[in-house]
Amino acid sequence: MGNNTLAAIVIGAVVIIGGFVLYNSYYNGASPAATTTPTGGNTTPTPTPTPSPTASVPFVITESETFVSNSTALVTGKVTPNGAQTMYWYEYGLTTALGGRTSSQAIGSGFIPIPAPAYITGLSANTPYYYRVSAQNAYGAANGTIRSFTTNTTPPPPGTAPTISTDSATDISRTTANLNGRVDPNNSPTSFWFEYGETSELGSATALQAAGSGNTSLPATVSISNLRPQTKYFFRLNAQSQFGTVNGAIRNFMTVGPPAPGIPKADTTNPSNVATSSVTMKGAVNPNGAETRYWFEYGVDSLLGSILGSTTKTNVAGSGTENVQVSTNVSGLNRNTRYYYRVIAENSYGLTRGDIANFKTDN
Repeated sequence: MGNNTLAAIVIGAVVIIGGFVLYNSYYNGASPAATTTPTGGNTTPTPTPTPSPTASVPFVITESETFVSNSTALVTGKVTPNGAQTMYWYEYGLTTALGGRTSSQAIGSGFIPIPAPAYITGLSANTPYYYRVSAQNAYGAANGTIRSFTTNTTPPPPGTAPTISTDSATDISRTTANLNGRVDPNNSPTSFWFEYGETSELGSATALQAAGSGNTSLPATVSISNLRPQTKYFFRLNAQSQFGTVNGAIRNFMTVGPPAPGIPKADTTNPSNVATSSVTMKGAVNPNGAETRYWFEYGVDSLLGSILGSTTKTNVAGSGTENVQVSTNVSGLNRNTRYYYRVIAENSYGLTRGDIANFKTDN
């Protein structure tokens, strides 16, 4: 494409609008680092690939696509942070010696290539320039191939970088969570993504999602999976347009426990609504991370064993890790009679019986 500016072109997964590029879910063949569901979507969850365990110098690619005016240029490239917090920038100049430099922008610490555009201003019209992308992290710096563009006589487009905020995570379970934030594209085609990890260095990234080109703050939500139970995670929202890349504040959440599912817990609690022939039996069940069912056992024998007792129908307590208050209405009891009962819970890891409680029906 070189320096051509066209009204609207679609090339693979890269959308060019008005001569400027909007990156969609485009990773040069790399798999997304997490299951992603854009706001309002119903994407089927897929497993999260395990990121490379070895951090190293970033990898950079200077791309040839540029979109220019009489005094500005949008230059494009890709940066792979390779496991450490990485900054990128562009060097540019009238010769291959370069000499100019854009401001540095943070692009995270993931192991997948992220589009890394920059907006160069203050250029002279009808003039050839050279440029390359560079990046640096704690392991060293990397420079891309030097490429060139020529400015023209077209006025530059108005606009500013997107405005974003990282919000609290929601729908947190043992292995999944929804990451949330807000993005205002500020009238320029904008994409967003989340970084996350078990430390503030982050390390994993979701695929890019389109945020549109409006001037209203809109919710941005991505679902991630294959997390570790009972583990603290850090995350932030990022967004970029032709006017730059912005990074949201880092927030955190804790996945629920236990570290592994197990046998459920069951506690029998005091009954309610005791009448002459009916009662509401109550208890608390903790599924302990596995799909659990529960029921009540009752009878006139305090041991609930010497004389054959009765059981209520089976109900479902879910697969969470917190206590679930359970109850069952029982009728057909004898008046003025003491009954004994307990709650029982069972999942694939075993069966638990609660303590025995008792009540006496009304006369």
